[in-house]
Amino acid sequence: MEQIESLKGKTVAIVGMGNSWFDYCLAKSHGADFDEVWAINGVASVCYHDRVFMMDPASRFLDTEDAGGQTNGLRDMLQHHEGPIYTCELDERCPGLVEYPLQEVIRSTNCHYLNNTVAYAVAFAYWNEVKTIKMFGIDFSYKENLHFAEAGRACVEFWLSKCMSNNIQVEVAKSSPLLDANVTPNEKLYGYHRLDDPYVVLPTEDGLEIKRVSDLDMIASMQKPTLIDRNDSHLKPPEPNKW
Repeated sequence: MEQIESLKGKTVAIVGMGNSWFDYCLAKSHGADFDEVWAINGVASVCYHDRVFMMDPASRFLDTEDAGGQTNGLRDMLQHHEGPIYTCELDERCPGLVEYPLQEVIRSTNCHYLNNTVAYAVAFAYWNEVKTIKMFGIDFSYKENLHFAEAGRACVEFWLSKCMSNNIQVEVAKSSPLLDANVTPNEKLYGYHRLDDPYVVLPTEDGLEIKRVSDLDMIASMQKPTLIDRNDSHLKPPEPNKW
């Protein structure tokens, strides 16, 4: 398979089945735009997408119940979807299946650390030189249940790190644990989070900047809000956001 020239420099949303996929719904309902949306497994049966990544063989869904709750949705989708659905082998019962370009990706990236479907999707984005990857529903673990976690987070974060090192912008849904996106700013830097006045990292036009929380509090206190009450008839409240 050749690289897909139309993907170069584009913005791609990768959408999985974790809880933070609701952030994708919110983003779309508030006007977010993506050049392409890539669905992971069962997400393909519930939201619009351009490509599907399902690295299990189709027989897992067509001939067994091993996939649990995903089985029925994928069993129907696979037999009618026109593709492309990237997977590990073709099946004549599924017209949209496309063999994942495994050899090309491994040779190009010089890496074969691929232990889950999401990692394959990120590696595909890396190989095709996209500009931005936005991750939704790729969670693996949850603060509310420390005794539950899906395997594969380290592998996905490894590939996202490779992307960032290759000047691909990576963004993660705010409610996702991936890359600690849902960790509050003053708790992100281990060790420093135990200080009375911890550091926080801020993105700027010139890169990342480190500041003390107290510095941010001082800046915020200098930006006093305009108070409007019944005696301030000459002032008008700001217009609400219009979506």
